[in-house]
Amino acid sequence: MAEPRFAVGDRVRALPVDPPHHTRVPRYARGQVGEVVEVQGAWPLADDRARGFGSPRVEAVYTVRFPAGALWGAAEEHWVQVELWESYLEGAT
Repeated sequence: MAEPRFAVGDRVRALPVDPPHHTRVPRYARGQVGEVVEVQGAWPLADDRARGFGSPRVEAVYTVRFPAGALWGAAEEHWVQVELWESYLEGAT
């Protein structure tokens, strides 16, 4: 596996995907911008495993935090953290 594309502190956007198969990208996070708070190492892509692929892709997994207000319009400031595979993310400025 290649070096992780993102590092702690990077701003990323969860891709606004709606695939016709299993995905671990929560609907509420799709298209949203967050910040990488941890790089967890490399793991088999859950989407590929759920679809029964014999050799699932192995990708970096990140803990990404999103401001709850951006997700749900919550008045008080708190964060929602989601574990996301690298192919679910793109850089955000």
